[in-house]
Amino acid sequence: MALSGISRVRRQLPTSPWLFAAPGLLVISAFVLYPFVSTVVNAFTDRRTLIPGKFVGLANFRELLHDDMFWIGLRNSTLYVVGVVPLLVVLPLLLALLVQKNIPGITFFRSAFYTPVVASIVVVGLIWVWLLDDRGLVNALLETVGAGPVGFLSDQWLLLLSAMAVTVWKGLGYYMIIYLAALGNVPRELHEAAAVDGAGAVRRFLTVTVSAVRSTMVLVGALSSVAAFKVFSEVYLLAGPSGGPAGEDTTLVMLVQRTGTGLTGRVGYASAISVVVFAVTVALMLLVLRADRKEDS
Repeated sequence: MALSGISRVRRQLPTSPWLFAAPGLLVISAFVLYPFVSTVVNAFTDRRTLIPGKFVGLANFRELLHDDMFWIGLRNSTLYVVGVVPLLVVLPLLLALLVQKNIPGITFFRSAFYTPVVASIVVVGLIWVWLLDDRGLVNALLETVGAGPVGFLSDQWLLLLSAMAVTVWKGLGYYMIIYLAALGNVPRELHEAAAVDGAGAVRRFLTVTVSAVRSTMVLVGALSSVAAFKVFSEVYLLAGPSGGPAGEDTTLVMLVQRTGTGLTGRVGYASAISVVVFAVTVALMLLVLRADRKEDS
């Protein structure tokens, strides 16, 4: 009787793991794999919102090469990565070093720095619009000192820089937590040995801290690069649906939303742009990982 029970359990084992994994696999298939495959397929069609469309090969990608808005979006998304990623790699590390110390009241500052992370991006965007508007608080303060109003939300480049500032401000607390976890694993003996050898605070930071958390810096660089290249909410809320003056602040994801939505949305063309965004984000991650491997070698 016991032997038959064991054999029955053995027959059930191969299928049991799949039964436990089935709910998660269904969710991933429905909300990740199917949309991804559907987007890739649609990129080679002329599908519209209410029209299935037909296969057009590489026509959508050839059209991208002659689309001025695509190049504007690619320029802005690339500039966003260049302007945001270095700050999100370095500043959260410095912030983590400050809040790592156990001093009275430090919990309040840790919570304060992390609050923007959990705040709704819509609320954050409205707050910054109120601050940076021509009649906002920042310009009101500038006018009191005779600096005059500054077009933070009306100038092409100032608007893009303002959106970058919002992204950095909102992401500082998130990456600070990642660095705090990494700093907790740095042996105190390394700092003490470096101090005995006469290393100052800056030298200890560069030789001990940075070396110990370098892999975490690579992780932060990869995550922030992908997030920056796919930026949408910050620019959309500050610039509006038009993408700023004459659409000059449009990003690639904003172009996808503008092109592929609505009753006459060009779903096929928007899917082609999405495929380009996916390819560039994968390339960014590979470049970061390759640079890390070269540093190791």
